[in-house]
Amino acid sequence: MTALQRILRPAVSRLDDWASQVFGSAWNPLYNLGALGFFFYWIVAVSGIYVYIFFDTGVTEAYDSIAYMTEDQWYLAGVMRSLHRYAADAMVVVMVLHLIREFTYDRYRGARWFSWITAVPIVLLVLASGVTGYWLVWDQLAQYVAIATTEWLDWLPIFGEPIARNFLAPNALDDRFFTLLVFLHIAVPLLLLLALWLHLQRVSRPRINPPRGLAATSFAALLALSFVMPATSHAPADLATVPTVLNLDWFYLGFYPLLDLWSDGAVWVTAAMLTLTMAAMPWLPPFRRPAVAQVNLDNCNGCARCAEDCPFNAISMERRTDGKPFDREAVVKSSLCVSCGICAGSCPTATPFRRAGALVPGIELPDATLANLRDTLDQQANAASQQVYLITCEHGVRPEVRGRPGLAVAALPCVGALPPSFIDYLLNRCDAAGVYLAGCPEGNCHFRLGNTWTEDRLARRRDPGLRKRVPRARVCSGWFGPHQSSRLSRSVEAFLHDVRGLPPEEIPSARQLGARLGRQPKDGDAGSP
Repeated sequence: MTALQRILRPAVSRLDDWASQVFGSAWNPLYNLGALGFFFYWIVAVSGIYVYIFFDTGVTEAYDSIAYMTEDQWYLAGVMRSLHRYAADAMVVVMVLHLIREFTYDRYRGARWFSWITAVPIVLLVLASGVTGYWLVWDQLAQYVAIATTEWLDWLPIFGEPIARNFLAPNALDDRFFTLLVFLHIAVPLLLLLALWLHLQRVSRPRINPPRGLAATSFAALLALSFVMPATSHAPADLATVPTVLNLDWFYLGFYPLLDLWSDGAVWVTAAMLTLTMAAMPWLPPFRRPAVAQVNLDNCNGCARCAEDCPFNAISMERRTDGKPFDREAVVKSSLCVSCGICAGSCPTATPFRRAGALVPGIELPDATLANLRDTLDQQANAASQQVYLITCEHGVRPEVRGRPGLAVAALPCVGALPPSFIDYLLNRCDAAGVYLAGCPEGNCHFRLGNTWTEDRLARRRDPGLRKRVPRARVCSGWFGPHQSSRLSRSVEAFLHDVRGLPPEEIPSARQLGARLGRQPKDGDAGSP
């Protein structure tokens, strides 16, 4: 699996970069595949309701009603039929691309296994929805699909009588069969909606609506395609003849030629192996999970910021258990924690200015403590060289920028794990010339919300925000993919040049602030105005 990921990742990363250049990060369709899938689902649902108004459930009436929509009312019902068809195809496209990207970026293992496992029934339900839809048209393609499917199902000894015999002769099929098909074609998408809801249960703030501009553009493209290439039917089904030339919809019916080439048993074995392999992928090979976040109740005041910022609903606020005068305490659900450290970045007690006692915030990662981070930064401090600190994400560490004179580098599991007070600390206590934060590409954070929360904290739109006394010109953020090392290097070089050309900033120290207030501050006083 890891070898395949190494092969796919450069290509997928460059494709992401190209799409961002063409559409912009916010409108990048590859960053909104899940939301586009929901959008196409609702297009299929609305257009399907309209088409159903004109559909008749009968052996001959089914085809005639579809022909009426396609030919007589082409300007509305025909367009709706085409829109229904192309939006369903688009669902398959975004679903497959979404699976490939999550696999390539290794976002399906560990605590994320649930989202991947629930994707397996989603794939099967999407395919089942499309297959039952093709039956309803009851043209020659539907005849082929019906016979091939029922013969395939009859291989399993689960039916009392072979269901394929309903298609042996024209008089063997009755209208009740189409009533059953309509029920299935409505029930399966409802089950699909339930599966999609389950799919999102372990993520917070799921993105189910694409940006309006992307949604409008996608809808316009589907609508234009519906006018330019309207969906049409084959000749009416005739059980007395065997169709010879068919135009398959390869999005849904791509595996049907295997039913002609292989035995039914071989196709069942292949389908079962593919399904089981996909379901087992989160554990192939075994995933070594890092230590999950830990709560220190001595420094937890129950503010709930960590729970609000957690991208995977891994933190809940429960009744206080230690008798302290706070209503709640943070509790980490270890099965959901992905060890991103974003919770530590949101904790108000995670301040490096603390010197009187140990730097132990209310919540943090035991394998990436903020005390160790502060020690690493302190060891690299060099006031004489106007040093710039580069704080990077471990999922995008670029060794090309390491070792440059005047540049100190530290890495975190996610750039969102850096409390804004550390920026103040570097500029104030370590006499840094500037701080550069580098994380995953905008809209493609490995932990979903790390760069979003970082930008909001720097802009003081989210607590804890960057202190007002911090000169914003000396703080820079950049979002880069793994293949964009040279671009990051150029951006860091430009930032180094810019900050060293800035005039000295008067950043009041803790003692200066204390003198203004007429008191003597302690050694651990941060002195924030």
